[in-house]
Amino acid sequence: MREQRGWSGGNLAVKFTILALTAILLLALQQTGRLGTLEGLVTLVTAPGQSGLSSLTDRLSNSLTNLRNYRNLQQRVTELELITQGLIVENLRLKEVERENQRLRELLAFAETRPAFELRGGQIIARVIGKNATNFLDVAMIDLGTRHGILVGMPVVNDQGLVGRIYTVTATTAKVLLITDPSSTVNTILQASRLTGIVNGAPGSDPVMGFIPQGTEVGIGEVVLTSGMGGNFPKGITVGQVVEVRQKDVDVFQEAVVRPTVNFGRLEFVMVVTNFDRFESVPLLDTPPAQPVEPSDETSEE
Repeated sequence: MREQRGWSGGNLAVKFTILALTAILLLALQQTGRLGTLEGLVTLVTAPGQSGLSSLTDRLSNSLTNLRNYRNLQQRVTELELITQGLIVENLRLKEVERENQRLRELLAFAETRPAFELRGGQIIARVIGKNATNFLDVAMIDLGTRHGILVGMPVVNDQGLVGRIYTVTATTAKVLLITDPSSTVNTILQASRLTGIVNGAPGSDPVMGFIPQGTEVGIGEVVLTSGMGGNFPKGITVGQVVEVRQKDVDVFQEAVVRPTVNFGRLEFVMVVTNFDRFESVPLLDTPPAQPVEPSDETSEE
């Protein structure tokens, strides 16, 4: 133990001696003006390390700054994507609202042309909420029922023409039998030739107007209207246009294939006619078609 203390004391003395000599040497160098040379030499030796350390520190600081900026930018991009998605959804919603408003304006314009119809305000404008089309049934379900005054047999129309009639009804919904259904029958009249007939739905194809009297030619493109006979439908509602005529001399009647003016594939809004004037004057029917002007004898002589 004593030997260790002595040895430690000797080391301490050596250390003090070295420090003292170093201090004396530095003082001497300072007095002689050579300390700057030593400082320059030390700086020259340590400068690369200091420069590398400083560069590494700067790079690390820049990397951390860039990382923070990237995270902030990424968060901002996410926020902008959410805002963009919201704007896209809102834009689509506004477009749909505009389309619905346009359809409602068209229905309102149609209603104004038939003031004799009783259309119970906005309640009569019904959204098609279900559809079932097969070879045996072609109906559309609407969101109006007995609570809204809807009864079986009431005609259903839109601005394009005749849609059908109420087939079944519950308190809040009703099924519309479309004119394309095979069990649908509508008394009709040809606008130009004034021939009457009955339009029946046909499975998988356009309806057919039958029981058209022979003897008068039916033109392609002729407009088919409801005749009002029987009192089931108002008169003068557009049903469709003739696209094909089936006529044989041996048959008592001729037939015409009728393409409906209503686009049933895009049926969205309809109006239920709760009451109508069966004696209403309809220009499309009550105004006789213009007759061709026969040339006078004086004109012929000239």
